[in-house]
Amino acid sequence: MKISQDIRRKIIQIAAFGFSNSYLGNFQAGKIYKGSWKNFCNPGINCYSCPAARLSCPIGAMQAVGGDRQFSVGFYALGFVLALGVVFGRAICGFVCPFGLIQELLHKIPSPHIRVPKPLTYIKYILLVVFVLLMPAVVTDQFGLGAPAFCEYICPAGTLEGGIPLLLTHPELRAQLGGLFVLKAAILVITILGCIVCCRFFCKVMCPLGAIYGLLNKISLYRVHINHSGCISCGKCRDICPMDIDPVAKPDSAECIRCGKCAAACPCKAISVGFTDKTKDGVQ
Repeated sequence: MKISQDIRRKIIQIAAFGFSNSYLGNFQAGKIYKGSWKNFCNPGINCYSCPAARLSCPIGAMQAVGGDRQFSVGFYALGFVLALGVVFGRAICGFVCPFGLIQELLHKIPSPHIRVPKPLTYIKYILLVVFVLLMPAVVTDQFGLGAPAFCEYICPAGTLEGGIPLLLTHPELRAQLGGLFVLKAAILVITILGCIVCCRFFCKVMCPLGAIYGLLNKISLYRVHINHSGCISCGKCRDICPMDIDPVAKPDSAECIRCGKCAAACPCKAISVGFTDKTKDGVQ
Protein backbone atom coordinates (compact mmCIF):
# COMPACT_ATOMS: atom_id res chain seq x y z
CA MET A 1 0.00 0.00 0.00
CA LYS A 2 1.36 3.38 -1.03
CA ILE A 3 1.78 5.84 1.83
CA SER A 4 0.53 9.32 1.04
CA GLN A 5 2.85 12.33 1.10
CA ASP A 6 1.01 13.81 4.06
CA ILE A 7 1.36 10.62 6.13
CA ARG A 8 5.06 10.42 5.27
CA ARG A 9 5.46 14.02 6.34
CA LYS A 10 3.68 13.36 9.64
CA ILE A 11 5.95 10.36 10.31
CA ILE A 12 9.01 12.55 9.70
CA GLN A 13 7.57 15.31 11.92
CA ILE A 14 6.89 12.91 14.79
CA ALA A 15 10.32 11.30 14.47
CA ALA A 16 12.02 14.71 14.43
CA PHE A 17 9.98 15.83 17.44
CA GLY A 18 10.87 12.66 19.35
CA PHE A 19 14.57 12.99 18.58
CA SER A 20 14.54 16.67 19.53
CA ASN A 21 12.77 16.00 22.85
CA SER A 22 14.04 12.66 24.06
CA TYR A 23 14.80 13.46 27.72
CA LEU A 24 11.24 13.17 28.99
CA GLY A 25 12.34 12.23 32.52
CA ASN A 26 13.69 15.76 32.95
CA PHE A 27 10.14 17.13 33.14
CA GLN A 28 9.55 15.41 36.47
CA ALA A 29 13.05 16.22 37.70
CA GLY A 30 12.70 19.87 36.68
CA LYS A 31 16.11 20.04 35.07
CA ILE A 32 17.54 20.87 31.65
CA TYR A 33 19.72 18.54 29.64
CA LYS A 34 23.14 20.17 29.14
CA GLY A 35 25.13 17.34 27.60
CA SER A 36 27.20 17.25 24.42
CA TRP A 37 24.16 17.25 22.12
CA LYS A 38 23.43 20.82 23.21
CA ASN A 39 26.49 21.89 21.18
CA PHE A 40 24.36 21.33 18.08
CA CYS A 41 21.38 23.33 16.85
CA ASN A 42 17.94 22.02 16.06
CA PRO A 43 16.95 22.84 12.46
CA GLY A 44 13.59 24.16 13.73
CA ILE A 45 12.19 26.04 16.72
CA ASN A 46 12.58 24.05 19.96
CA CYS A 47 13.46 25.81 23.19
CA TYR A 48 16.89 25.16 24.72
CA SER A 49 15.29 25.35 28.17
CA CYS A 50 12.69 22.68 27.48
CA PRO A 51 13.56 19.94 29.99
CA ALA A 52 13.27 17.26 27.29
CA ALA A 53 15.25 19.15 24.63
CA ARG A 54 18.28 17.40 23.18
CA LEU A 55 19.52 20.24 20.95
CA SER A 56 19.94 24.01 21.15
CA CYS A 57 17.59 26.48 19.51
CA PRO A 58 19.22 28.16 16.46
CA ILE A 59 17.48 31.48 17.15
CA GLY A 60 18.79 31.48 20.72
CA ALA A 61 22.29 30.63 19.50
CA MET A 62 22.21 33.32 16.80
CA GLN A 63 21.61 35.94 19.47
CA ALA A 64 24.87 35.05 21.26
CA VAL A 65 27.16 38.07 20.88
CA GLY A 66 30.08 39.48 22.83
CA GLY A 67 33.38 37.67 23.39
CA ASP A 68 35.07 35.19 21.08
CA ARG A 69 33.07 32.17 22.18
CA GLN A 70 29.71 33.90 21.90
CA PHE A 71 30.49 35.25 18.45
CA SER A 72 31.62 31.80 17.36
CA VAL A 73 28.36 30.28 18.58
CA GLY A 74 26.33 32.94 16.79
CA PHE A 75 28.19 32.58 13.51
CA TYR A 76 27.97 28.79 13.69
CA ALA A 77 24.22 28.96 14.20
CA LEU A 78 23.73 31.46 11.37
CA GLY A 79 25.90 29.41 9.02
CA PHE A 80 24.03 26.24 9.98
CA VAL A 81 20.66 27.86 9.25
CA LEU A 82 21.82 29.38 5.96
CA ALA A 83 23.25 26.05 4.78
CA LEU A 84 20.00 24.24 5.56
CA GLY A 85 18.04 27.02 3.90
CA VAL A 86 20.02 26.83 0.68
CA VAL A 87 19.41 23.08 0.44
CA PHE A 88 15.88 22.70 1.81
CA GLY A 89 14.40 26.19 2.01
CA ARG A 90 11.34 26.33 4.22
CA ALA A 91 10.81 22.57 3.93
CA ILE A 92 12.58 22.55 7.32
CA CYS A 93 9.46 24.23 8.73
CA GLY A 94 7.16 21.74 7.05
CA PHE A 95 8.97 18.54 7.98
CA VAL A 96 11.25 18.76 11.02
CA CYS A 97 10.32 21.80 13.14
CA PRO A 98 9.00 20.60 16.54
CA PHE A 99 6.94 23.75 17.12
CA GLY A 100 5.52 23.38 13.63
CA LEU A 101 4.05 20.01 14.64
CA ILE A 102 2.57 21.54 17.80
CA GLN A 103 0.91 24.24 15.71
CA GLU A 104 -0.64 21.72 13.35
CA LEU A 105 -2.03 19.71 16.26
CA LEU A 106 -3.53 22.88 17.77
CA HIS A 107 -5.21 23.64 14.44
CA LYS A 108 -7.05 20.31 14.62
CA ILE A 109 -9.11 21.65 17.55
CA PRO A 110 -12.60 22.30 16.10
CA SER A 111 -13.03 26.04 15.50
CA PRO A 112 -13.77 28.59 12.79
CA HIS A 113 -10.81 28.82 10.42
CA ILE A 114 -9.56 32.17 9.15
CA ARG A 115 -6.69 33.49 7.07
CA VAL A 116 -3.98 35.79 8.32
CA PRO A 117 -4.09 39.19 6.58
CA LYS A 118 -1.08 39.52 4.28
CA PRO A 119 0.42 42.59 6.06
CA LEU A 120 0.74 40.59 9.29
CA THR A 121 3.09 38.11 7.60
CA TYR A 122 5.78 40.81 7.51
CA ILE A 123 5.91 41.00 11.32
CA LYS A 124 8.31 38.05 11.43
CA TYR A 125 10.88 40.00 9.40
CA ILE A 126 10.66 42.90 11.84
CA LEU A 127 11.14 40.49 14.75
CA LEU A 128 14.13 38.94 12.96
CA VAL A 129 15.87 42.26 12.37
CA VAL A 130 15.04 43.96 15.67
CA PHE A 131 15.00 41.18 18.26
CA VAL A 132 17.37 38.59 16.76
CA LEU A 133 19.97 40.72 14.96
CA LEU A 134 19.99 44.27 16.33
CA MET A 135 19.06 44.17 20.02
CA PRO A 136 21.54 41.44 21.04
CA ALA A 137 24.31 43.46 19.38
CA VAL A 138 23.27 46.88 20.70
CA VAL A 139 21.78 46.16 24.13
CA THR A 140 24.57 44.58 26.20
CA ASP A 141 25.32 44.04 29.89
CA GLN A 142 28.34 45.17 31.91
CA PHE A 143 30.37 42.34 30.42
CA GLY A 144 29.53 43.32 26.85
CA LEU A 145 27.23 40.35 26.34
CA GLY A 146 24.02 40.85 24.40
CA ALA A 147 20.70 39.59 25.70
CA PRO A 148 18.79 36.95 23.70
CA ALA A 149 16.01 39.48 23.07
CA PHE A 150 13.63 37.33 21.04
CA CYS A 151 13.85 34.45 23.49
CA GLU A 152 13.56 36.76 26.50
CA TYR A 153 10.72 39.01 25.38
CA ILE A 154 8.78 37.24 22.62
CA CYS A 155 9.20 33.52 21.98
CA PRO A 156 5.96 31.65 22.81
CA ALA A 157 7.66 28.31 22.13
CA GLY A 158 10.09 29.04 24.95
CA THR A 159 7.26 29.92 27.33
CA LEU A 160 5.33 26.77 26.47
CA GLU A 161 8.21 24.29 26.30
CA GLY A 162 10.60 25.74 28.85
CA GLY A 163 9.06 28.41 31.04
CA ILE A 164 5.86 26.69 32.16
CA PRO A 165 7.37 23.21 32.80
CA LEU A 166 10.19 24.71 34.88
CA LEU A 167 7.78 26.90 36.85
CA LEU A 168 5.72 23.83 37.72
CA THR A 169 8.72 22.11 39.31
CA HIS A 170 10.57 25.11 40.81
CA PRO A 171 8.62 27.06 43.45
CA GLU A 172 11.51 29.50 43.82
CA LEU A 173 11.01 30.59 40.20
CA ARG A 174 7.29 31.15 40.73
CA ALA A 175 8.11 33.55 43.56
CA GLN A 176 10.02 35.75 41.10
CA LEU A 177 7.30 36.09 38.46
CA GLY A 178 6.67 39.62 37.24
CA GLY A 179 5.54 41.73 34.34
CA LEU A 180 7.80 40.02 31.82
CA PHE A 181 6.18 36.65 32.43
CA VAL A 182 2.73 38.22 32.11
CA LEU A 183 3.77 39.65 28.74
CA LYS A 184 5.15 36.33 27.52
CA ALA A 185 2.13 34.43 28.82
CA ALA A 186 -0.13 36.83 26.90
CA ILE A 187 1.91 36.28 23.73
CA LEU A 188 1.63 32.51 24.26
CA VAL A 189 -2.16 32.71 24.67
CA ILE A 190 -2.46 34.81 21.51
CA THR A 191 -0.25 32.33 19.66
CA ILE A 192 -2.24 29.30 20.80
CA LEU A 193 -5.56 30.92 19.90
CA GLY A 194 -4.07 32.06 16.60
CA CYS A 195 -2.88 28.53 15.77
CA ILE A 196 -6.31 27.09 16.56
CA VAL A 197 -8.13 29.35 14.12
CA CYS A 198 -5.31 29.82 11.60
CA CYS A 199 -3.01 27.03 10.45
CA ARG A 200 0.57 27.71 11.58
CA PHE A 201 -0.17 31.19 12.89
CA PHE A 202 3.28 31.46 14.51
CA CYS A 203 4.99 30.42 11.25
CA LYS A 204 3.09 33.00 9.25
CA VAL A 205 3.32 35.94 11.63
CA MET A 206 6.06 35.59 14.25
CA CYS A 207 8.80 33.07 13.41
CA PRO A 208 12.19 34.68 12.65
CA LEU A 209 13.66 31.30 11.72
CA GLY A 210 10.91 30.77 9.15
CA ALA A 211 11.67 34.27 7.85
CA ILE A 212 15.26 33.25 7.12
CA TYR A 213 14.33 29.95 5.51
CA GLY A 214 11.58 31.66 3.51
CA LEU A 215 13.99 34.20 2.04
CA LEU A 216 16.06 31.27 0.78
CA ASN A 217 13.10 29.52 -0.90
CA LYS A 218 13.94 31.20 -4.21
CA ILE A 219 17.37 29.57 -4.38
CA SER A 220 16.84 26.35 -2.41
CA LEU A 221 17.49 23.02 -4.09
CA TYR A 222 14.33 21.48 -2.63
CA ARG A 223 11.49 23.32 -4.33
CA VAL A 224 8.04 23.32 -5.89
CA HIS A 225 7.99 22.44 -9.60
CA ILE A 226 5.07 23.50 -11.82
CA ASN A 227 4.19 22.09 -15.23
CA HIS A 228 2.23 25.07 -16.51
CA SER A 229 1.21 23.32 -19.72
CA GLY A 230 -0.48 20.59 -17.68
CA CYS A 231 -2.21 22.95 -15.22
CA ILE A 232 -5.96 23.39 -15.77
CA SER A 233 -6.26 26.29 -13.28
CA CYS A 234 -8.75 24.42 -11.09
CA GLY A 235 -7.50 26.14 -7.94
CA LYS A 236 -7.42 22.96 -5.81
CA CYS A 237 -3.79 23.53 -4.90
CA ARG A 238 -4.56 27.06 -3.76
CA ASP A 239 -7.58 25.96 -1.72
CA ILE A 240 -5.71 23.26 0.19
CA CYS A 241 -2.52 25.23 0.88
CA PRO A 242 -2.05 25.58 4.68
CA MET A 243 0.06 28.71 4.15
CA ASP A 244 -2.63 30.51 2.09
CA ILE A 245 -0.63 30.89 -1.12
CA ASP A 246 -1.19 30.02 -4.76
CA PRO A 247 1.54 27.49 -5.63
CA VAL A 248 1.06 27.92 -9.37
CA ALA A 249 1.41 31.70 -9.23
CA LYS A 250 4.14 31.77 -6.55
CA PRO A 251 5.95 28.41 -6.31
CA ASP A 252 8.93 30.14 -4.68
CA SER A 253 6.86 32.11 -2.15
CA ALA A 254 8.64 32.82 1.14
CA GLU A 255 5.55 31.45 2.89
CA CYS A 256 5.71 28.00 1.25
CA ILE A 257 6.76 25.22 3.64
CA ARG A 258 7.06 22.60 0.86
CA CYS A 259 4.54 20.33 2.59
CA GLY A 260 3.40 18.76 -0.68
CA LYS A 261 -0.34 19.15 -0.12
CA CYS A 262 -0.63 21.05 -3.39
CA ALA A 263 1.01 18.24 -5.36
CA ALA A 264 -1.24 15.64 -3.75
CA ALA A 265 -4.36 17.68 -4.56
CA CYS A 266 -3.48 18.39 -8.21
CA PRO A 267 -5.75 16.25 -10.44
CA CYS A 268 -3.38 16.64 -13.39
CA LYS A 269 -0.15 15.85 -11.52
CA ALA A 270 1.18 19.19 -12.75
CA ILE A 271 2.90 19.95 -9.42
CA SER A 272 5.77 18.15 -7.75
CA VAL A 273 7.84 18.99 -4.69
CA GLY A 274 11.42 17.86 -4.29
CA PHE A 275 14.96 18.19 -5.57
CA THR A 276 13.94 17.23 -9.11
CA ASP A 277 10.98 18.05 -11.34
CA LYS A 278 8.78 14.93 -11.42
CA THR A 279 5.88 16.40 -13.36
CA LYS A 280 7.27 15.30 -16.75
CA ASP A 281 4.48 16.71 -18.83
CA GLY A 282 1.80 15.90 -16.31
CA VAL A 283 2.98 12.45 -15.13
CA GLN A 284 4.70 12.11 -11.74
